[in-house]
Amino acid sequence: MLKRLIGYCVCLLSAASASAAADPAPAGFVTKAAQAYMIEASTGTVLLAKNEDQAFSPASLAKLMTMDIVFASLKGGEITLDTDYPVSEFAWRTGGAPSRTATMFASLKSRVRVEDLVKGVAIQGANDSCIILAEGMSGTEENFAAAMTRRAQTLGMTKSIFGNSTGLPDGGKSKTTARDMVTLAADLQQTYPAYYPYFAQADFEWNKIFQRNRNPLLGLGLGADGLATGFAEGEGYSIVASVQRDGKRLFLALGGIASDKERTDEAKRILEWGLTSFETRQIFAEKEVVGSASVYGGQSGSVNLVAKTPVSVYIPVSNPDRLAARIIYRWPLTAPVAADAEAGTLVISSGGRVLREVPLFTAQSVAEGSLTSRAVDALLELGESVFFSWLWDKAEGA
Repeated sequence: MLKRLIGYCVCLLSAASASAAADPAPAGFVTKAAQAYMIEASTGTVLLAKNEDQAFSPASLAKLMTMDIVFASLKGGEITLDTDYPVSEFAWRTGGAPSRTATMFASLKSRVRVEDLVKGVAIQGANDSCIILAEGMSGTEENFAAAMTRRAQTLGMTKSIFGNSTGLPDGGKSKTTARDMVTLAADLQQTYPAYYPYFAQADFEWNKIFQRNRNPLLGLGLGADGLATGFAEGEGYSIVASVQRDGKRLFLALGGIASDKERTDEAKRILEWGLTSFETRQIFAEKEVVGSASVYGGQSGSVNLVAKTPVSVYIPVSNPDRLAARIIYRWPLTAPVAADAEAGTLVISSGGRVLREVPLFTAQSVAEGSLTSRAVDALLELGESVFFSWLWDKAEGA
């Protein structure tokens, strides 16, 4: 059984330190991209990671954050699909017909419905659509860009900064990472099911001009249903993609690719690998006891830890590596301990590569113990803390 292959280690480390120490690159798989990150959606398993936290210019990938802001406002009822916004001269010149960039050809001083603007961004990557939305919703594009950056931080995209709504060159102000882009793609697909399908619409017509979707993966039989491509001078081509096929959904971000064709070929190759070379394995059932944590000063010296949902991983079909898991928490927990309190993290790895991290919660409460038991625990804590500290110092000095 799979559980027999899992080893447990409880240690005085942070989850972030544990992740950073692992090698995230799958053995034997190489990508031409300078930055890459791919996860399986249902388990959150990391399938591919290469320089995933290395900053690069988002270019047109920034439009995905513009859509996230718009979708959130639609979902919250602040605007509707029938809300319309004016086309300013700035929007027309910077992103419209005179700009010779991706555009929906909105007419100067006209008004355009939000739904048409969303189609312009999601299908064509239209720069005028982005600016019209930004100005209409926030007064200025600068204000809207600040909202984009704040939203990114809320989503956990800690390394992303957005200087405008389009991704057009801004003097290097805008930055993102492959990991952050996957986080954003997952949010768009999972949080906004009513609006996400715009990314897969094959074409649209505006001002009597017919335009096809710019996503090169649509129609290749992959099951692709979004999201966007980008290009930055000196940094190359990028893409954020999502596929759903055979009950599996993958999110992928690639950056630093040499050509448009290579971007399409590489994305297709990686996604096919992710769809065909892995399978889902459940290793813990919902609320099954995963392990225990020491408790200081309690009526019990330990408390069981559980995950709130079944814990599964997405692993290679022919998996040569032994799965390992370790529970990470700040030793020891101090009584009283409440039931259902987040108390640690289960880190699951394979071949030294972190696959996923799962929060763990206390299965029961632990009340404060007697004065005698607390005194004994205090002595034990002192002795064990010195012991752990010595081990840590030895490891640091190695």
